[in-house]
Amino acid sequence: MVILSVIFLDMLSSIALRGSKILVTIDALGLGASAVTIGILAALYAALPLVVGVYAGKVSDRVGYRRPILWGAVGMAVALAIPTLIGGMASLFACAALLGLTHIFHHVAMHNAIGAFGEGNDRTKKFRHVFARPIHRSVHRPIARRVRHRPFRTSHYLHDAGARGRGSCCMLALRAITLPPHAAPRAEASNGTALDLLRLPSMRRTLIMGGATLTAIELFSFYFPVYGKAIGLSASWIGIIMSFNAAAGFVVRLVMHRLARRYTEAGVLTASLFIAGVCYVLLPMATDIVILSALSFVLGFGLGSAQPLTIILTYNQAPAGRSGEALRLRLTINKITQIGVPLVFGSMSAALGVLSVFWAAAAFLVGGGLISTLSLTKR
Repeated sequence: MVILSVIFLDMLSSIALRGSKILVTIDALGLGASAVTIGILAALYAALPLVVGVYAGKVSDRVGYRRPILWGAVGMAVALAIPTLIGGMASLFACAALLGLTHIFHHVAMHNAIGAFGEGNDRTKKFRHVFARPIHRSVHRPIARRVRHRPFRTSHYLHDAGARGRGSCCMLALRAITLPPHAAPRAEASNGTALDLLRLPSMRRTLIMGGATLTAIELFSFYFPVYGKAIGLSASWIGIIMSFNAAAGFVVRLVMHRLARRYTEAGVLTASLFIAGVCYVLLPMATDIVILSALSFVLGFGLGSAQPLTIILTYNQAPAGRSGEALRLRLTINKITQIGVPLVFGSMSAALGVLSVFWAAAAFLVGGGLISTLSLTKR
């Protein structure tokens, strides 16, 4: 099945990106890197794609899907091979920068291609497959990291990740996969800018809701372990509770297309934001493991469908021939969020405590839900 082959390629790139973030950090620590250096390495993954802006999306709209996917896969393979072949701290900086940059071309073109496979609810089903497939790793990883740790050679895994990228290149180069035709951009669309897309009310609302969703996801990953430690939970229990969140995300994405067919994508997204907002209000009030696990699961149920739904809505609301640019604009805003959220909320936590972080996240989510509700009532 063609769509499964495309999803398989997307899975390979996801493995390479996620794995490299862990492995580059471990290598850097082994070389004596400070916390500041680790932070700079992490920021490079998001900083350069932010600088590139919507260019990757424009490339996908103008030249089609195959070439950007191929270019991105080649670039990722080269990036992952650098620490293996050269070594040293400089090679890790080069790997992080090049991998973050080239992954964007691959990522945007891949999602653009998946969106072109269907219309309406069928498109929602395709994105459901894409976003369900990495979740199972998120379920067991927090637990596994608490119960065992075995040393390994980072260079071996970097080389293996590079082989995955090269495998993607070979599959595409041999034309084993027939990608759908892309919509040719109109002349006026080709000359447009990202600001033109932001002038669309529906696009602005979707991007605001997407930013609120990503903020909530990032804050749970960063600050629930801090809260758990503050109330005396062990590392194992923190990992188990966070795994409930990932498990709920897997469940909701399996039924997401059915919910969207009955209540529309915008309706499901709005409900998801309110559900997650309520959970963020209640989380810092709970100390019991059972209650925290239940809240984590419900929060995952809310946030689990929000991210893929914002991608679907962004694709659907983009002008003809500019879907790739719209997806890239969404990613640009996400990168700003990924860089800014830890800095802003880290300062807030230091000044006002972790409680303020959870309630600020709740305010973001409820605000996004209200914006969506107002737009739905005006239709």
